[in-house]
Amino acid sequence: MQAFDEATEALLCALTAFEVARRLLEDDRDRLDVEGKVEAAIQRFGVSLGGAAENLEVGFDHTILSALYLPGGAPKSCCPAVICLSSDEDKRTMLLGRLLPLAIKHGMSVLIVAREELVKYSPGESKILLSLCLDHLSSRTEVDRRRIGVYGDGLSAEIATNFAAFDKRVAAAVCDGGLWSSARTLASIGWITGAACEETEEEVSPRRSRVARRLDCPALVVAGGRGLVSVSEAIKLHADCTAEGIPLDLMLPEIVSAEHGEYFENFVMSDDCIFDWLDRKLKR
Repeated sequence: MQAFDEATEALLCALTAFEVARRLLEDDRDRLDVEGKVEAAIQRFGVSLGGAAENLEVGFDHTILSALYLPGGAPKSCCPAVICLSSDEDKRTMLLGRLLPLAIKHGMSVLIVAREELVKYSPGESKILLSLCLDHLSSRTEVDRRRIGVYGDGLSAEIATNFAAFDKRVAAAVCDGGLWSSARTLASIGWITGAACEETEEEVSPRRSRVARRLDCPALVVAGGRGLVSVSEAIKLHADCTAEGIPLDLMLPEIVSAEHGEYFENFVMSDDCIFDWLDRKLKR
């Protein structure tokens, strides 16, 4: 058993190292090589657990969504689960490779959905498909149906917000808090009127928190870094929600400097903070 635990720890460290390398590489062929190594490592991990990683499909009518599922927790346990929506840059397998160490650490099941598949459908269809994903998780014996959250990475943060507002079974959401919807509404007003919208902060504030008020679960907004949300708008939304008693938290990722004036998000620390937050919110 000790040997298995040590091998598992080594594999999880390797997955994190692969993700760091993938972000630093500029050549597409090198990146594809790293992605291939990640996929092979995840397959080996699944085999060691008896084929734990599972490809599944949900759908209605002629609408189909593929997902990648990995159960968490101890055998015969009833654990929380998170529906994870990838950014534009990540395939399902790559996001699973990045989040696998955290899923194991916190004893969570994860169901990975690629953004590129969701955006093929209308917003309404996407919400129904994600609800079917939640149905699937709720039906599994190892998942506590009362403790299922959603995490939208990058541009998928908006999808996570809309889904959490649509399906009241969602117990926690890492999302954009409705900021993208608010910005789009403001831009539409400017386009229709043909002039820049010059509303006061008192007029903008209720619109900014409009979607957040529809959430029946705690929310975490990740601002800056690879996130969709600007830091200044996120701070204003957090202040609005605090004043209204809406349970919305704010996280600012750590940005580290590199050579030639480049900056990178410390994704390891960011992911760790996100899953620590999910762990707290999804406790019994």
